[in-house]
Amino acid sequence: MKKNAPMTITEKILAAHAGKKRVSPGKLLNVRIDLALGNDITAPLAIKAFKEIGAKKVFHRDRVVLVPDHFTPAKDILSAEQCKILREFAKAQRLTHFFEIGECGIEHALLPEKGLVLPGEVAIGADSHTCTYGALGAFSTGVGSTDLAAAMATGKLWFKVPESFKLIYYGKINSWVSGKDLILFTIGDIGVDGALYQAMEFCGEAIQKLSMASRFTMANMAIEAGAKNGIIEPDETTLQFVKPRAKRPYRIYRSDREANYAEAREYNVSKIFPQVALPHIPSNVKDVREIGKIEIDQVIIGSCTNGHLDDLRVAAKILKGKKTAPSLRLIIIPATPEIYHQALREGLFEIFLSAGAVISPPTCGPCLGGHMGVLAEGEKALATTNRNFRGRMGHSQSEVYLSSPAVAAASAIKGWICHPDEIMKKGFKGSRVQGVK
Repeated sequence: MKKNAPMTITEKILAAHAGKKRVSPGKLLNVRIDLALGNDITAPLAIKAFKEIGAKKVFHRDRVVLVPDHFTPAKDILSAEQCKILREFAKAQRLTHFFEIGECGIEHALLPEKGLVLPGEVAIGADSHTCTYGALGAFSTGVGSTDLAAAMATGKLWFKVPESFKLIYYGKINSWVSGKDLILFTIGDIGVDGALYQAMEFCGEAIQKLSMASRFTMANMAIEAGAKNGIIEPDETTLQFVKPRAKRPYRIYRSDREANYAEAREYNVSKIFPQVALPHIPSNVKDVREIGKIEIDQVIIGSCTNGHLDDLRVAAKILKGKKTAPSLRLIIIPATPEIYHQALREGLFEIFLSAGAVISPPTCGPCLGGHMGVLAEGEKALATTNRNFRGRMGHSQSEVYLSSPAVAAASAIKGWICHPDEIMKKGFKGSRVQGVK
């Protein structure tokens, strides 16, 4: 590799954390980890492996984070036992960051909110959607439970430097379109293996106009295209989010203009309208106006993908003064206690309850078919979650459709999947609130 060869933001972060001046795709690196995350499904296995390898102490008690969020509050004896393993390990290791009921939020919304992941860092988690933190300009990726055990013990992990896939978004963002629609459209274009073990680098003028909530959504779903990580260069919006939360120094990295990419694609967002992913794969994407009348039994607004305050606000704008369709179940899940409190203070809960919704405490719950909204045979759900594989949310003969909170809220009123304009007047001045500054 040339001495002054240009690098992408992903390559620069990995090089810095491996003590190298330059790295290139395909190179194997032993990388220093800034944060290691586990949840109530994956951490018990990691803790078992941690003990089996003879480890006595975690590498840094401030940098190992445990969040029992998937089945919280514990739905049965088994899930209670899983949480107990985390609780006892956190106590024995004197971990600074163990978040349980009252403090527990959905991990990938909670950690950025708490300032636990920062730009330029390397964060790993035994959960595939750990790639969410790339929205902050960090390298973050999901790993297996045994890799988490190794990271907890040593503070390091081996990585192969991924190739980078540059995705450029330009043009004027349409009404009701958010980061969820952009990433669904992208996955529909490139496929669920279109960025296999690559770094999806999201950039362009349209990305710069997105709120942090929409950026988190896009990075979160990079894994649905097979990516190793998703990442967005930090800008003023990023820094406004990070500065009041950061409790340690951080470094901003940017891609060199001459950096090499395996592939690059451009998207004119003015041609992208609200999207829906149909069963049973996230790439089965269509414009909501083209899918016909699909009646639904349940709507979920929440998850690590779309449980942010912006998401709840746009849902409330659509639901205000209206009622959900007869026999339709609408479940609202704020992603963290802070989001829950703020939504309550803003009067969003009154709107949701008056519309006929039920409000859940922060939990992954129905996203993985865990609890708080499991589907029966033949039922159809529209959800703001990230996956719609067969049986993902319950019975193998149920169906899951994916959309933004705007489409989800409008559909809850109609009783079938629809464009928000079918509920709101065209030109409604709040129609671009979600995900756009």
